[in-house]
Amino acid sequence: MRTVIFDLDGTLADTSGDLIAAANACFRQMGQGDVLVPGTDAGIALRGGKMMLTRGLERLGAFDPALIERYYPVLLDAYSEAIDTHTFLYPGAMEAVDALKADGYGVGICTNKPAALADLLLTRLGILDRFDSMVGADTLPVRKPDPEPLREAARRAGGDPARCVLIGDSDTDRNTARAAGVPSVLVTFGPSGADMAALQPEALLHQFSDLPAIVSDLIG
Repeated sequence: MRTVIFDLDGTLADTSGDLIAAANACFRQMGQGDVLVPGTDAGIALRGGKMMLTRGLERLGAFDPALIERYYPVLLDAYSEAIDTHTFLYPGAMEAVDALKADGYGVGICTNKPAALADLLLTRLGILDRFDSMVGADTLPVRKPDPEPLREAARRAGGDPARCVLIGDSDTDRNTARAAGVPSVLVTFGPSGADMAALQPEALLHQFSDLPAIVSDLIG
């Protein structure tokens, strides 16, 4: 079976608002107030929890790797308690997933979000059962851009890892697909959308309604 594997944060959903809120909860515990700005810092948020802590501490002139490690679990706890307050699915995302399934593709998720948090978010959004597989950052001993999580997501979706395409929003996704020897499609509607063309993916996605045709062109 051919499969279409999606990144989660910044690809299927804009999760930046809840991620920034969790990071700011950490900065408030440090006595610093809110350091990251919703919207403005969305691109930082979608690079993950440790990146948010890093950039925030750098902004404060207080970068300390030990402090990042100390507060990362605090950030994850805060995020899990309010994981879907501001998060929303991008327009047409699930309609595209349903269209792909109707066309005979397996669909799955390969994310660098911890698997338990990814499962929780997908459950809260009411879409967990719409996907044939879900591989998170800690499902395997390695994570993207290592190609194995992508291959595993394809296998768990019932597909041939050599006949999949990765839909993402970052250089991490581009490099993962390249390492796996499969095409990537990068979305242009996320916070870093203007930078995607420079990564030279096999295709750019401007709106989800275009995805079934793009996938058909890439993997048949």
